[in-house]
Amino acid sequence: MRHLLQRLYQLFNYEDRLLILIDADPDSISSGMALKRLLWHRLSGCVLSHVRPVTRSQNRRMIRLLGIPMAPFQDLNPADYNRKALVDSQPGHHPLLEDLRYDLIIDHHPRLPETQARLVDIRPEYGATATILTEYLRAARIKPSLKLATALYYGIKSDTANFERPAIEADVRAFHYLFAYTRTALVRKLEFAELTVSQLKYFQQALRRLRLRQRRLYVFLGRVPTPDILVMLADFFLRVEEISWTIIGGVYEDRLIVIFRNDGLRKNAGRLANRAFGRLGSAGGHTASARAEVPLTNLESFLSPGTTRWEAWQDFIIRRVEVGAPAPLPPGERKKA
Repeated sequence: MRHLLQRLYQLFNYEDRLLILIDADPDSISSGMALKRLLWHRLSGCVLSHVRPVTRSQNRRMIRLLGIPMAPFQDLNPADYNRKALVDSQPGHHPLLEDLRYDLIIDHHPRLPETQARLVDIRPEYGATATILTEYLRAARIKPSLKLATALYYGIKSDTANFERPAIEADVRAFHYLFAYTRTALVRKLEFAELTVSQLKYFQQALRRLRLRQRRLYVFLGRVPTPDILVMLADFFLRVEEISWTIIGGVYEDRLIVIFRNDGLRKNAGRLANRAFGRLGSAGGHTASARAEVPLTNLESFLSPGTTRWEAWQDFIIRRVEVGAPAPLPPGERKKA
């Protein structure tokens, strides 16, 4: 680990301005904070930036309670920063990340073929990127502050779903180490009230539309204000005893988003997501959780433009998942509502 730390330090000098990019969630936020701390007093400037609007109440509450300074990527000029880092993500995970050149990428998702940087530290066996950054801090002999330790602790807790998702011994060690520097009351505040009243209607809608097929639960919600709604529903329905897979879809902006979750028993969500949607857009993830994003323009041969019948979308998702590469829908099934 000391060797990796030295390589990381050698990437930067005191005249550099670093832009750290994340797709905000507890794991990526805390990892970005840790990287800033590692490079404290080693740069002339460092900014943590999120590429999507932070809409999920869980993330907004974390940023507010811990007082985390962050800037929307759209408000920045990347050219103002001569160094760039990406944590808990890879360039292929979001279009805004694809056109930049990176000095450093640290992640725990499976490595994509096009992922390149001067230093790439990707460990897909780890349950959280926060675990990797905790190891860097320990190698640097940096004692985390209350806020940083709590953020990293919460990042591991969140991304492993309290160790219900796949994790390794390194995650447990980091979790135990950070616990000594956290405050239980603050962690409880971070976890409290993840739902808002306005989000309850999506749970009602999902209950009306859900379809069960051999222990798999499918739901298509239509347009959603944020993909976080789909994630919450996928996690929520997985608590049902008879369910071993949840596959929740919706349309966000100009993309179809499909979230995959499973119970982790001899299953691979990332492989299934890629098989079903990889040729149409981006798809991948871990054994127990995955995500697919498909531009709507890539679906014109499967669904007629402007199709609003949620049943047609839900049938399409089911066919993609269960067959892998179905033929386009017959004309009679592609009409508008």
